[in-house]
Amino acid sequence: MDSRILSSLTTPESVSRDDQAEAAPSFRHRVEYWAVKGLLQLLGALPHRLARILCTALAGLSYWFWPRLRRVGLWNLRLAYPEWSPRERRRALFASFQNLGRMLADFAHFPHWNRSNIEQLIVYDGYENFDRAQRQGKGLLFLTAHFGNWELGSFAHGVYGHPVHFVVRRLDNPLIDSLIDRYRCLSGGQSIEKGEFARQALRALRQGESVGILMDQNMLSTEGVFVDFFGLPACTTTGPARVARKTGAPVTLGLVIWDSQLRKYRLRFEAVEWLRDDDPEKEITLNTAHFTKLLEQYIRRYPEQWLWMHRRWKTRPPGEPPVYPF
Repeated sequence: MDSRILSSLTTPESVSRDDQAEAAPSFRHRVEYWAVKGLLQLLGALPHRLARILCTALAGLSYWFWPRLRRVGLWNLRLAYPEWSPRERRRALFASFQNLGRMLADFAHFPHWNRSNIEQLIVYDGYENFDRAQRQGKGLLFLTAHFGNWELGSFAHGVYGHPVHFVVRRLDNPLIDSLIDRYRCLSGGQSIEKGEFARQALRALRQGESVGILMDQNMLSTEGVFVDFFGLPACTTTGPARVARKTGAPVTLGLVIWDSQLRKYRLRFEAVEWLRDDDPEKEITLNTAHFTKLLEQYIRRYPEQWLWMHRRWKTRPPGEPPVYPF
């Protein structure tokens, strides 16, 4: 499996829209674009089950032939689960790679899913929590993570009749970025570039719409606050808490969980309590920590479904040494 394909669905490096607009696509951009487009079309033309088998097998091979990501993933699992044996960590990481393969196959089939067949792929779990929050009329902020099939969450919710605005990092290759964005928006959702999150999220929420954001990535120390994540301080975005506090929009956890018994995904909604404090900044930090703890609880429950191949604890508090020796 080409590393650029997996990267486009995992933790791509970001560039601004202005940078993309100023730089014309290079020859390399075009070659990469046709490779990615060809792969997505090929996978989309295969029966869904066959595409999944192929992609999970290739992702399993990537575990062995992508040593950099394997090293990061195993180190993260060592930090998060010091009590586990090396074999347990390898097993969880291998399953995480396979989860990416399944995700790629599902993504390639986005053009085939509609209201008549979407329940073959994903069903609601806790829909009443979404409905109750939506009825407040203040818009809705979804918290999610690189967990399960996160690309499917906003897409499927749109197929079910509830389009979502979702925050993304733009890819270095503007042609691939546009291609991936078209797939993501097939069910009526709209992407928000990370740098435009505050402005566009506020506008969407004021119009009573839903906004989803992934909040489990490492941030620079100037962009977030340190909160506990698996027993270690992790620099985490305060964007969701700031927007929720400013707008009064209800916050809901929205995670796509692979259910091995159902052999399909569950789009799980869970109401999130807002914690109060007299100090506005303390309130924001308090809720950022609360949001992160909720995500950690689900990751602990399904460790093989989180994206361990990201240096989540790269940014350290002042004076603390790095946690990654590479």
